[in-house]
Amino acid sequence: MLADKIAKECKSKMDKAVEHMKHEFKSVRTGRATTTVVESVQVNYYGATTPLNQLASLSIVEGTIIVIKPFDVSCVSDIDKAIMAANLGLTPQNDGKILTIKVPPLSTERRIELVVAVKAISEQAKVSLRNARRDANKAFDQAEKKKEISEDDRDGYKKDGDDLTKKFTDIIEKIFSDKSQELQEV
Repeated sequence: MLADKIAKECKSKMDKAVEHMKHEFKSVRTGRATTTVVESVQVNYYGATTPLNQLASLSIVEGTIIVIKPFDVSCVSDIDKAIMAANLGLTPQNDGKILTIKVPPLSTERRIELVVAVKAISEQAKVSLRNARRDANKAFDQAEKKKEISEDDRDGYKKDGDDLTKKFTDIIEKIFSDKSQELQEV
């Protein structure tokens, strides 16, 4: 049925909004060493923009040091430049073969900045939810005008969309709250 298809598409868009937000949160540094902070850094490798995780193996040493071992040693300086250009607040140490990044503890000011950044990411996810609901509501209105669904069905699907939006908004708030607490831990 058309209305069920519209509802499934709406839920799918909301799922994607939450997944995208989770992915964005992974790149926000928390003071602990994690390879997700650098793995998506884009490196200019022989004229092609390539994610770092495709050019090197990434590992954590002693819990505070990220080690980057390029598969092709000739691109060490390119990786170094890309990390600096990514403005992550991290400075790699280059020994010509590998890069090491000591992850410093975050200052209070930086923690506040990161919480604000995470809040903006979560707000963008909420906007995506509302856009998905709006698109579905428009589709339900059009289906009702074309007599493909009844007015009562349309209203029921719209209510379901509102409930789904509330559910996903709560999920986003919980994820934001957890990430915010993680950022504020010293």
